[in-house]
Amino acid sequence: MTTRKKYSKEFKLDAISLMLEQGYTRAEAARNLEINANMLGR
Repeated sequence: MTTRKKYSKEFKLDAISLMLEQGYTRAEAARNLEINANMLGR
């Protein structure tokens, strides 16, 4: 059984900032952060 990775509040806010303030798409932001794009939709 794998453990779920936990992200800090700062990391989450940075991810949102990439999309809302800098105009990145979900896929571009996910690649930049090295996470799955589906994680940004949650």
